[in-house]
Amino acid sequence: QVQLVESGGGLVQAGGSLRLSCAASGRTFDILSMDWFRQAPGKEREFVSTITWSVGTTYYADSVKGRFIISRDNAKNTVSLQMNNLQPEDTAVYYCKARTRRGGVYDSWGQGTQVTVSS
Repeated sequence: QVQLVESGGGLVQAGGSLRLSCAASGRTFDILSMDWFRQAPGKEREFVSTITWSVGTTYYADSVKGRFIISRDNAKNTVSLQMNNLQPEDTAVYYCKARTRRGGVYDSWGQGTQVTVSS
């Protein structure tokens, strides 16, 4: 339903910060919410944060609460994830997900961006 492109990943030392961005194209007028997930090697993909598109309600996984901030720009159809005080356990591929509604509800995923945190 939408195409997503993540950017902003890279290598950072523990305690540092990174800002991830995700740009949506296609049926962007159908977006209900946009989320961030992450997946470390050999582990299940896990939820990181969500923001609803109309009201802007946010939710965070306990592991990132107080360190990460999600935000969105509805006019530009983008979502960002400001990651502060990064720790080695945050190392993962980070994926953007958009939930859209056009009759039914559908999820679209980006290609992912690598975040590596060194100790």
